[in-house]
Amino acid sequence: MSGSPRPARTVLRGGRVVDASGERTADVAIVGREVAAVGDIPARPGDTVVDCIGRLVLPGIVDAHSHADGLLGDDAVQRALLRQGVTTVIVGQDGVSYAPGDGGYAAEYFAAIDGDRPVAPGGGVAGYLAAVDGASRLNAAYLVPAGTVRFEVAGRSQASAGPAQRAAMVGLVEEGLRAGAVGLSTGLDYVPGMFQDADELAALCAPVARAGGVYVSHMRGGYEANAAAGIAEIAAIARAASAATGAALRVHVSHFHADADIVLAQLDALEAAGVDATFDAYPYIRGCSLMGMPLLPPELSARPVDDILHALGDPEQRDRLAREWFPRVAQNPSLGPDWASMITLSHLAAPELAWAHGLTIAEAAARAGTDPITFALDALHACRLRANIVMAVRNERPVAELARIFAHPAHMGGSDGIFIGAHPHPRARGTFARYLREYVRETGTWTWRDAVRHLSTGPAARFGLGRRGAIAPGAVADLIVVDPDAVADTATYAQPQGESVGIDDVYVGGIPVLAGGELTDALPGRGLRRAGSDR
Repeated sequence: MSGSPRPARTVLRGGRVVDASGERTADVAIVGREVAAVGDIPARPGDTVVDCIGRLVLPGIVDAHSHADGLLGDDAVQRALLRQGVTTVIVGQDGVSYAPGDGGYAAEYFAAIDGDRPVAPGGGVAGYLAAVDGASRLNAAYLVPAGTVRFEVAGRSQASAGPAQRAAMVGLVEEGLRAGAVGLSTGLDYVPGMFQDADELAALCAPVARAGGVYVSHMRGGYEANAAAGIAEIAAIARAASAATGAALRVHVSHFHADADIVLAQLDALEAAGVDATFDAYPYIRGCSLMGMPLLPPELSARPVDDILHALGDPEQRDRLAREWFPRVAQNPSLGPDWASMITLSHLAAPELAWAHGLTIAEAAARAGTDPITFALDALHACRLRANIVMAVRNERPVAELARIFAHPAHMGGSDGIFIGAHPHPRARGTFARYLREYVRETGTWTWRDAVRHLSTGPAARFGLGRRGAIAPGAVADLIVVDPDAVADTATYAQPQGESVGIDDVYVGGIPVLAGGELTDALPGRGLRRAGSDR
């Protein structure tokens, strides 16, 4: 009697295998969803063999800060990420996303960043993660967004939450963690996050500490020279949550960009305070966000869209904004008095304004025959606030300075990529290929082993993604094959839609999702649960 047939096997043949354990030339066998063997693997009939000679085999990249929340089913977005080697994204960032609740607030306020609502209303975190299973080529882990939690309980209130409201918010966080969320996120420069004080946030972080999750913060105050205040608040929240639970709260600072001396000093401050902290950053200088965030007062942004549109269409209120608010915009240290020349129009959800994509507000206003304030308010009105922008900075930091930041052991790669828009920030399509090109091949800031630690192993461990980030028997076969001499970003500020090159073969859960540079039809991506999944 013959034995059971051998399971199908894929062999990545002859590549240079790199993970946290080191580098070696070896074959990698994949059976089912897992790595079955690494070494000199004899051929056997029925093997699917991929020639990897001259290429590297690495664990799949984890994007520690993604805005693909509503876009995981979009082929173009999946392709853009896979071509960079990304196999898993961490979504639910900046305190606003589609669960818990019906997703209505995120669809109204954050759709120009996260895309349209991806799942049926009311499914919560469990529903969001279930909707990812088998529906994408990518995996996604989810952070409970604290701003969405607050909106579900307190609506648009700017007041401190009362005891009953706070208890209800904590309950929503606990529910999200039970469903598999990997932590909690805040966006303290966005609405309603800017109305959440440290006491409220510490209460929401208590169940995160107990569960061993991560508190991920877009901290308050605009970063740069204000970073010390934001970091001090994070430390205070960590101390309070830890004191309340007896469990240390792990924290992660989102897109931590400032002068290298500031970043490194503040990381030292967190360490001195006894806070277990990591951070993400992207290898670009300019930022990207909602158009309304720097250009409208927070108290106006907190109102319903129709109320904001009424204000933007009212001559008296527009005049007040021009007289009282825009002088404060001109005092923004990141933008300054020539703010209109510092802001490039990335996405304007009004067909009649398509001509303005890629122009600065100053350039668009000149073409429209008006002034920058009038153009900005008109554009926000026409788009019903669905607009995003790329923001230049005054201090164009050189590669060597960014390298100091990226060399820090607490650093992880996060794109903060926003795919919405005709002229998006190039970080959405270039971040990770740029890391590999500029910081490994060209400057030697990292070795290939360092790159794996910063971009894969580190975030997989930090966010509890199970047996990912390694190439060893039993590890989940999220793997990428990289041409070390060719991997590069092609997206630029002038041509931001360019696709990365040099990564042509990608496996998610052992299934090829990018083969020879082309998407396959397979959809093996999963919603990754912090606990209770079959990682």
